[in-house]
Amino acid sequence: MPPAPPPPACRSFRSRRSPESSSCLLPSSERRRTRSARTDVRAPWGLRFPAITGTSFHVVLEGSCMLLPPGGEAPLTLGPGDVVFLREGSAHALADAPDTPLTDFAPERPDPSSPIGRVHVDGPGAQTIMLCGAYQLDRTRPHPLMRELPRLVRLSAHDELGRLVDLLAAELAKPRPGGDGIVPSLVDAMLLHLLRAWVEERAAADDTPSGWARALADHAVGRALQDMHARPGHPWTVAELAARSGLSRSVFAQRFTTLIGEPPMAYLTWWRMTSAGRLLREYGVPPGAYRRLTPSAVA
Repeated sequence: MPPAPPPPACRSFRSRRSPESSSCLLPSSERRRTRSARTDVRAPWGLRFPAITGTSFHVVLEGSCMLLPPGGEAPLTLGPGDVVFLREGSAHALADAPDTPLTDFAPERPDPSSPIGRVHVDGPGAQTIMLCGAYQLDRTRPHPLMRELPRLVRLSAHDELGRLVDLLAAELAKPRPGGDGIVPSLVDAMLLHLLRAWVEERAAADDTPSGWARALADHAVGRALQDMHARPGHPWTVAELAARSGLSRSVFAQRFTTLIGEPPMAYLTWWRMTSAGRLLREYGVPPGAYRRLTPSAVA
């Protein structure tokens, strides 16, 4: 895949309703194990988060805090319902104030394999409750959208996302049967809402002539992406994809290449290899099934 232009460092936006192409936002092959911790702290407090290979996120459920980004960037004040997503999993900190001493973020878990932990810091000041965690994403074949995201995204929860945050708060309030399965699913849904809001904003921006967000909003290219992602094993051709999109073969191929950055069949090959790699890793798919998913003739 060709390199994407450098994204802005930080963006804040509100979530809205999604286009039909939202199922291509983050394919299932990209989502990996989610680990998080209910973080209940009282001022003064400061938590240091080391750099990780995945991506980090924080959800403020009650109270407020300050995100201290890496590199001496200005602190970001967060309030109830705010969600932040650090694309590169870079080192950062959360605190009640910028000058509060920091301690390492070290969740306690009922057992090492549990996806949910707890952090508690006592103190005389105001209480803040958060969900802090990380998505362990597959970096071997990263989704194009992840390369276009800003390094730090902030989303104010309302509507659908607000209800997700409320559900997270209720599940984390006290341990209950099934929580280890429910909370990671809610966190996955939260990630998709965040990505969807960013795609909608970028697609509506006048300064976005190409890229994944514009491609998803385009009727012809968005339809083709949906088809490829839904049925990677189908023997797609440029002619068939163009006909389903209502365009001539040449016009469709040019538009797809302009928006995505590579021709339709090159992208299809990448997606087939990504899907096959997931099946091989996670399910031990036999070689025959692998070959059926990635046929040698794709044109």
